[in-house]
Amino acid sequence: MSEKLTEKSLAAFTEVLAAKEPVPGGGGAAAAAGALGAALCIMVGNYTVGKKKYAAYEADVLRIMEEAGRLQKELIRLVDADAEAFTPLSQAYAIPKEDPKRAEVLEAATIGACKAPMEMMRCSARAIDLLEEMLEKGSVMLVSDVGCGALLCRAAIESAAMNVYINTKTMQDRKLAEELEQEAEQLISVYSGKASAIASAVTEKIRS
Repeated sequence: MSEKLTEKSLAAFTEVLAAKEPVPGGGGAAAAAGALGAALCIMVGNYTVGKKKYAAYEADVLRIMEEAGRLQKELIRLVDADAEAFTPLSQAYAIPKEDPKRAEVLEAATIGACKAPMEMMRCSARAIDLLEEMLEKGSVMLVSDVGCGALLCRAAIESAAMNVYINTKTMQDRKLAEELEQEAEQLISVYSGKASAIASAVTEKIRS
């Protein structure tokens, strides 16, 4: 790729996502969703800092914003990292089956393809923690944005998990495959529920 996916406009990114091309795909979309969720957390913080009503939380909100900013940048990086991991994987599958080195090369590429989606899950999970705290300490005027951010991060986690499972399914190192699957399952178990709880709390606040 001569141009990074993340250097494209949103319109151009969605066009290439829709195209008959292997990348970007679900992994890149998952990372982008997580980045949007983290960005919404920062947005709420920006409307909270400097307000007398939230002075007691100022230091906490600034800390949340700083960490969310790091997560946002990392998730954006993972859009391209996920796409870049596809090249060695596709090249490995193209190796003739009679080649004795094929299995080793394919295994390495498959393990490599798990790295970006696993990191997407970890970053999005942490963003949900931050959004949970922002729900308590951020401006009530932007409570809906906290809920939207949580749901975007939940989508990122669950979508990225599928990109982990599609690769662990074919890995020869079953111990590593099971470790990755267990971590993914644990993140879903904890953070899908946490994101849903945030969204429910937001809906209740809005409608009460």
